[in-house]
Amino acid sequence: MALHRDVLDAVKDMDEHDLRRLQILTRAQLESVGVPAANAEPKVSMRKQMVKCGKDGCTKCPHGPYWYAYWTEDGRRRSRYVGRLLDESLM
Repeated sequence: MALHRDVLDAVKDMDEHDLRRLQILTRAQLESVGVPAANAEPKVSMRKQMVKCGKDGCTKCPHGPYWYAYWTEDGRRRSRYVGRLLDESLM
């Protein structure tokens, strides 16, 4: 299930206090559905990427930039699409 753009925008507008409260709520919700608490949070790095759409005849490729989060989990490099409009001042 993808996060709704309004939710992502609301998170981007939160101050440090609200972000910490959201982190606590998220951790509690994960534990309530059986996800064990992580002792050490993974280090997440953010990167901008230009992406090719793969459509034949596209004259605007590559598209973007789009933001992706990268981290290591269980010895594997993972990534997740974050959004297109992430404010660079947060990096």
